[in-house]
Amino acid sequence: MRLEGLLSGIKISKRVGTDVSEIGALHFDSRKVESGDVFFAVPGTRVDGHDYIEKALEKGASVIVLERMPEKFKDGVLYLKVSSASEALGKMASAFYGNPSKELKLVGVTGTNGKTSVVTLLYRLFSEMGYASGMLSTVVNKIADREIPATHTTGDALQINRLLREMADSGVTHCFMEVSSHAIEQDRVAGLDFDGAVFMNITHDHLDYHGTFRKYIDAKKKLFDGLPKSAFGLVNSDDKRGNFMLQNCKGARKTFAVKNMADFKAKIVTLAYEGMELDIEGQSVWFRLTGKFNAYNLLAVYAVATLLGEEQDEALRTLTGLKAAPGRFEAVPNQTGITAIVDYAHTPDALENVLSTIEGLRKGDESVLTVVGCGGDRDKTKRPEMAKIAVELSDKVILTSDNPRSEDPEAILADMKAGVPKGDARRVLSITDRKEAIRTAIMMAKPGDVILVAGKGHETYQEVNGVRYDFDDRKVLGETFGES
Repeated sequence: MRLEGLLSGIKISKRVGTDVSEIGALHFDSRKVESGDVFFAVPGTRVDGHDYIEKALEKGASVIVLERMPEKFKDGVLYLKVSSASEALGKMASAFYGNPSKELKLVGVTGTNGKTSVVTLLYRLFSEMGYASGMLSTVVNKIADREIPATHTTGDALQINRLLREMADSGVTHCFMEVSSHAIEQDRVAGLDFDGAVFMNITHDHLDYHGTFRKYIDAKKKLFDGLPKSAFGLVNSDDKRGNFMLQNCKGARKTFAVKNMADFKAKIVTLAYEGMELDIEGQSVWFRLTGKFNAYNLLAVYAVATLLGEEQDEALRTLTGLKAAPGRFEAVPNQTGITAIVDYAHTPDALENVLSTIEGLRKGDESVLTVVGCGGDRDKTKRPEMAKIAVELSDKVILTSDNPRSEDPEAILADMKAGVPKGDARRVLSITDRKEAIRTAIMMAKPGDVILVAGKGHETYQEVNGVRYDFDDRKVLGETFGES
C-alpha cells in the first residue's frame, strides 16, 4: 500500500530519512513488525514505544512514526515526527483499511454504566428489524451472526478498523460499539466516522488511570467534541454532566430523561422481577427488562433508533421482546424459591442501582443477601464505598474476591471493610474464596429471599496473579442450587 495515501490529515512536524512509497502493515507492537512495515512509537502507561524503536528496526520496519526524534538515524528508514503517535495510528489505521466506518451507520456509546446493555440492545433491535448489524462490546464482538471474542471494552485502533472492514465487506449496515474513556484518551477511536454518540451517565470510576474525576469527564466529552455536523449527540439529561457533553458538539444535540424534560422522555409505571411497564412519549409499553437503570437503557435505544430514521412504533414493538445483556440483572433459575440475580455492577453507582431496584421489588419480609467484591489493580477509592452501599441496601453482605489480579485478595477485602459502619459489622461476612462465598449465601437464604451476586456478571473467568481460571457466577449458583 502507498504510504502517502495514509498520511492525509496527519500533521507531521518533522520528516527525516529516506522517502518510502510502499509499506506493508501497521504495528505498535515491535514483536509483530516485519520487513517494510510501519512502527508507531506510542507512549503508554506502563511502557513507551520509543524504547522499542531499535527492535522494530531490527525486524525490518521502514517507517517510524514517533513523538521524539532519536539521536541517530538508520539509513533507508523514514522517521515521521507527530504530536501524538496514538492519534496518527488511529487515523492511519482507518485509512489503511479503507475507512470502513464511512460505509456503516456507526454509533458509539459511552458512560460509566449501561454501555454493554445499550450496545447489545441496539444490536438485537436492528437485527430483529431486518438489518445486518455489528457490535463491538465488552462481552463479545459480532459481525452479523458471527461471534468474535472481546478482550477489551474497546479494542485498539487496528482491531477496530479490521473488524469494521470485515463488517462492511460482509454487508453489515449498522454497527454499535462501546467506547470507553481509556479508548478515547488513547485515541483508539481517532479517524472513525461516527453517525451518533450516546452518553449514559458518569460516576467515579477508573481514577487509577485518569487521576482525577475531571479528567475522566473530559475524556468522555472528547467523543462528542469530535462528532461531525451530520451526526447526533444523545445524552442523558438526568445526569448533571449530560448537557456538558454537548457544549462543543457540532452535530444535532438531543437529550433523553426519566426525570427532567428532554427530547425523548419515559416514565416508569410498574416494576416487577419479570419486567416493567414504561410510558414512552405517551405510549404505555411492557418490557422484559426491569429496574430504573434499564428504563434509561431502553429509552436510549429507542431514541437512537428514532434518530437513525426508524419508525417509532416498530422500534417499540420490537424492543418489547428483547432480553437483557448477559450478566445484567440476570436471574438464575432454581427450584428452591430463592431469587438469585447476577449483575456486572462493579461501581458504587451500578451497585446502588441494582440494589435499589431489588428494594423496589420487595413485597414482604424477604431478605436481600449481597455477595460482592472489588477488582485488584483498579481504583481503590471505590472499595469502601461499594461495601457501604451493599450494607445500607442489603440485610446481609458477604465480601469476597472479584478479580484480584496481582493484588492480595485479603488487602482488597480490608479496603472494602473500611467502609462498613461499625454498627453493621455483625451483618457482614468476609469469605475470600468466591465460590465458597456464593455457596454460603445460598445456605443462609430461605425461600422468598433474594441473592445478588455482583461484580463479574457475564465474565467466565477469575484472574489471579496474571492467570485466568474458569469461573462463572451463574454456573456456580446453578450447580450449588442443584446440590441443595
